[in-house]
Amino acid sequence: MPKANTKLIQALREAASNLKGGVKYEWGHMGRCNCGHLVQTATQMTDVEIVKSIDHELDEWTEHAKDYCAVTNHKVDDLFATMESIGFDRYDMSNLEYLSDKNVLDALPNGRYLHRNNPQHVSLYMDTMADLLEEQLV
Repeated sequence: MPKANTKLIQALREAASNLKGGVKYEWGHMGRCNCGHLVQTATQMTDVEIVKSIDHELDEWTEHAKDYCAVTNHKVDDLFATMESIGFDRYDMSNLEYLSDKNVLDALPNGRYLHRNNPQHVSLYMDTMADLLEEQLV
């Protein structure tokens, strides 16, 4: 579970709202997928800017998260450093991409099953995560 802080909560809520509002969503696109939308709100980068900043040898955030090293100086490292600065680490990125954080899933009504590539499910997951993080701040 990410570290609770207001900047992360705000980014989660904004990304969820954008998804509910019908922004371009594409699970297989680094800038328009689950993580891509959160990175957009956290960094104010566009989907195109995100894709340009990533080493094109890897196709998914989960691959970048596994290969991330804070000392390699690849551009993607800057994105991970930004996300870590707001409490969202590489494990959280993997969980978001697959909607798999057990704490979030356990907090969903009726133990709902979520589809990782459904923007409505992604927004529910992000809002639920934000709710859990807000509870930690109280």
